[in-house]
Amino acid sequence: MYYSVAPSFIEVISNGVAQHNIASQRDKDRIVVEKPFGTDLASAKGLNDLLNKLFYENQIYRIDHYLGKEVVQNIAAFRFANYIFEPLWNNKFIDQVQISVTESVSVGTRGSYYDKSGALRDMVQNHLLQLLSLVAMECPGNYDAEDIRRQKVKVLKKVRPFTTATAVQDVVRAQYTKGEVKGKEQVGYKEETNVARNSTTETYVAMKVWIDNPRWKGVPFYLRTGKSLERQSSVIVVQFKDSPHKIFKDDVVPNRLVISIQPEQKISLLFEGKVPGLEMKLKPLEMDFSYHDSFIEEAPEAYETLLLDALEGDATQFIRADQVETAWSIVMPILNAWSKEKGDMKNTRLVAGAPKKLKS
Repeated sequence: MYYSVAPSFIEVISNGVAQHNIASQRDKDRIVVEKPFGTDLASAKGLNDLLNKLFYENQIYRIDHYLGKEVVQNIAAFRFANYIFEPLWNNKFIDQVQISVTESVSVGTRGSYYDKSGALRDMVQNHLLQLLSLVAMECPGNYDAEDIRRQKVKVLKKVRPFTTATAVQDVVRAQYTKGEVKGKEQVGYKEETNVARNSTTETYVAMKVWIDNPRWKGVPFYLRTGKSLERQSSVIVVQFKDSPHKIFKDDVVPNRLVISIQPEQKISLLFEGKVPGLEMKLKPLEMDFSYHDSFIEEAPEAYETLLLDALEGDATQFIRADQVETAWSIVMPILNAWSKEKGDMKNTRLVAGAPKKLKS
């Protein structure tokens, strides 16, 4: 049973499915639930309680298509199968991590939904926090659905809670205004169809997140997402600390590991190298792994992968109930702080492009 419906319809459908014993076989019947899974922490808990009264947790597959993308699935392999990276994957060597999911498309015809949601609910609470959990989690005991999902929840529970003060200091929200995207005229968010003319709904969010555990203490994670921006891109950048060896005259660019989920589908390592010639002159260079260059076969679409996993009963790339609730608990203090502003846009920068990077 696949629920690709608004959250308000889940209860009536679930009650009907249970009443008619359509999903009564615990080991064979699946309930696949599309996002958004709730609109806040209370509604997410309510949905979890409802589904778990009618079905078993191992029947429920909360789907996030980002987890079916090939490069996203490769993060675990990259980290845990390659020992040259895992010893460096901590606060001793890493300066910061940036996770950006930008869209060139506008809200378009989805104004009636988006104006009640916004970028924080629509993207950060699910996609971006899913990517953060994959990058930051500890190695599971086995490549097993429950072990992996347990580690994801553990790291999300270590995200430092936002307060009213840090929700203002460490989070920026914005709306796109009238301008051009890829050479085409773009109306401002408030001029979109079915968007309130006095809307304060954010179409862009940038935030600084801290994970308070031994591996990541002191390392900022920057999360960004927005609509109507310059390009469509999903990228994770792991920036390493400066080299302790200050023997070169040139400025040395920190090493960066760039995981491009889309559109490039590649992993690049930025490092310094010597430019040919008589002088010791340095230049940043890249080593690349590209899916298109390395594999002949065409990768399946994310939903193809996930739906096959659901049919086969593999919950590795699906979200557990406690992970949904933990993700909502991270963003709720921000939503609560914004609701107290009562239309005051002091913390909102209205832009046609992306705001400047948050300072570390």
